[in-house]
Amino acid sequence: MASLFWRGIIILPLLFVYVNGEHFLYPKRHVGKAELAGYKGPDSLAVDGGGFYSGPLIADDDGSTASGNAGGTTEVTVENLGKADGDNTNGNANSVESTKVAAKNGIGNGNIVEAKTTFKGSWELFVENAGVSAMHLILLPSINQALMFDATVWKISKMKLPGPPCRHVEGTNEEDCYVHSILMDVETGKIRPLRLNYDTWCSSGALDINGRLVSTGGYNNGSDTVRILDLCDTCGWEEYPGALGNGRWYATQVTLGDGRFMVFGGRDFPTYEFVPPQGQKNTLKDVVDFNFLVETHDPVENNLYPFVYLSTDGNVFIFANNRSVLLNPNTQTIIHEFPVLPNGARNYPASGSACLLPIMLKPNEDRRVIPAEVLICGGASHDAYAKADLQRPKVFLPGNTDCARLDITKRNGKWKIINMPSARLLGDMAVLPTGDVLIVNGAKTGSAGWDDAREPNLNPVLYKYQTDGTGSKFTVLNPSNIPRMYHSSFALLPDAKILIAGSNTNPGYLDDALFPTEVRVEKFSPHYLDPNLAMFRQDIIVDKSNSQVKYGKKFTVQIRGNGEIDQQKLQVTIYSPPFVTHGISMNQRLIQLGIVEFNKNVTSNTNNIILQAPMNGNIAPPGYYMLFVNYNGVPCRQSMWVQFLP
Repeated sequence: MASLFWRGIIILPLLFVYVNGEHFLYPKRHVGKAELAGYKGPDSLAVDGGGFYSGPLIADDDGSTASGNAGGTTEVTVENLGKADGDNTNGNANSVESTKVAAKNGIGNGNIVEAKTTFKGSWELFVENAGVSAMHLILLPSINQALMFDATVWKISKMKLPGPPCRHVEGTNEEDCYVHSILMDVETGKIRPLRLNYDTWCSSGALDINGRLVSTGGYNNGSDTVRILDLCDTCGWEEYPGALGNGRWYATQVTLGDGRFMVFGGRDFPTYEFVPPQGQKNTLKDVVDFNFLVETHDPVENNLYPFVYLSTDGNVFIFANNRSVLLNPNTQTIIHEFPVLPNGARNYPASGSACLLPIMLKPNEDRRVIPAEVLICGGASHDAYAKADLQRPKVFLPGNTDCARLDITKRNGKWKIINMPSARLLGDMAVLPTGDVLIVNGAKTGSAGWDDAREPNLNPVLYKYQTDGTGSKFTVLNPSNIPRMYHSSFALLPDAKILIAGSNTNPGYLDDALFPTEVRVEKFSPHYLDPNLAMFRQDIIVDKSNSQVKYGKKFTVQIRGNGEIDQQKLQVTIYSPPFVTHGISMNQRLIQLGIVEFNKNVTSNTNNIILQAPMNGNIAPPGYYMLFVNYNGVPCRQSMWVQFLP
C-alpha cells in the first residue's frame, strides 16, 4: 500500500502544469495505443534486492574498497586519484611542453604525444537570442548548422514565425504563431526558423546514412510521430504521426550497424521497436515487450531516457537506473547482464550523463573483438526526485560525485569507479576530438524536473581518457557565468569548440524565475585551443582528400601545416554528431583510425595520411562523420565530413 500511495502522490502533480498563467490537462494516451502490458505498479518491484542499490558507496582513503547495501551482485574497483588538477581555475598562464601518454590499444602507430598546457579554456557569447531554448540539439552534416528545438506544448517562445500559416493547436480553436525549431549557422549565428505541428517535447533522434535527422516520439500528438529533416537550404520538417507502435516520451534512439534505428522505452511503455521506413507505420505487432525496463522502474521511474549504445560486436548495451544488459537485436534476447552500478540512480529524473569512450583502431585492423567502454558520471539518489518535487518544503539532495567505466565487450567486465572534483547531475558529456571527455552543464543538488535543482555547476571538467599514471584524470576548467540546468545541451563544432545552449527549469518561457528560460548560446574553447598551441593546428585540404569511403578500404587525407610533421604526434579521429537532450547524447561516437602510411612533403609543408576505414558498421554505423587530424594533441582548424558506406 505504501508504494501505491507514492504512485498516487507522483501522478497528482502531473495532472496539471502551470504554464504562463494557464493550466492544461495531461491528455489521455492515443486511442488504439496499447496500455502498459503486464505492469502491475511499484508493488510488483523490489526496491532493495531486486536490482536497485540503496546504500552509499564508501571509498577508503587509499581507494581500495567499496562497500554498501548492494541490491544485486556488484563488483567495482575504486580508484582514488587525489585532488583534481586545476582547482584554481582563474589563472590563464600558458606553458607548452610535450608529454607522452601510453596507448592501451595502439594510437596511430604508437603513443600519443600531446602538448601540455595550463590553459583552462575560455567562453564567448555567440548568440544573444536563439529564439528557442535548446532542449534538443544536433549538428547537421555538411551544412554545418545546429538544429535546436524545444516543445510546442507551451505555445510560446522568444521568436514569432515570419508569417502564416500558424500551427493549429490540436483540440482547440487556438493558433500558435511562435517558433519552436530553428537551424543556426555555427559560424555566423544566422537563424532559419522551421515549422512544427507535432509536439517534440522530450523526443529522440539520430542521423541516417545520408545525414538526415530521423527523430522519434515526443509528447501528446507527437508521441508516436516520426519526423525527418533533410539537408538543404529550404528543407523543412516532414512529419509522420502514428508511425510508431507505442508512444515514445523520454525514449532513446540508437543506430544499428546496418543503419536501422531502434527506439527504447518512454514513459509508461517498457518496450522497444524498430523505427519503420519513411512513410510506413508500425502496429502493436511490431512492438517488443522489454521486461528489463519494468524491473528497473522504481517508484519515481529513474529509468527514462536509458543510455543505449551499439557495441562493436553488434550487440546493444542498455543501461537503466543502475543496471545494464547486452541485447542481441537480431534474436531480441538479452545475452548478458553486467554488475549493478552502486550509489544511486543514473537515468531520468536522477539524470546522470554517459558516453561511449573512444574506439581505438590499429593500422590494418584484424582483431576479432574491438574493445568498447562506456563512462557514466553523476546522477542522484533514488529518492532525489521525491524530495525535490513532491516534498514541501523542497529538499535538494546532493548529486553523485562519481564516474564509472566499464568495458562492454567483456563478459567479466567490472565497473571502475573514481570521484569527480564535484557533484553533478543534469550535465552533458562531450567526447572531444582528442578522445578526452568534457563534462559540462548541470547542477550539484536536486533532480530533473520543474524547479527541482539548485547550485549550478558552472565549471566544466576535463576527463583524460588516457594518462601516464602520474596525475589526476580530471582537470577543472574555467566557469561560464550562465547557469545551464535542466534541458541544457551541447554540440561539438568543426573548429573543435563546443556549442553550449539550452537550460529551462520552467514549464514555459519565464524571465523572472530563479533560473530563467535560457535562449543565449555560448561557445567554449577547450584546453587544446590555447593560443600558444595554434602553431600545431593543421589544415585539411578537402579537395585532395577522400570524402566518401567504403568499410575497410584505405583512403587519403591531405594536411598542410607550418613545418615538418612528426608522425608519432599525429592522431586521426572520426566523430558522429549526437542527438543531445536531457543529459543523454544519442549515438555520440568517436573512433580513432589506424594510420597505415604517412607521406611527407608531397608539396611544400603538405603531407598525405593514408588511413584505413572502420571494417564494418558495428564499429562505425553508416553515415557522416567529422574527421579531425590532431597534431601534438591539438585538433585541426576545421574538420571535414566523411561518409562511410557498406
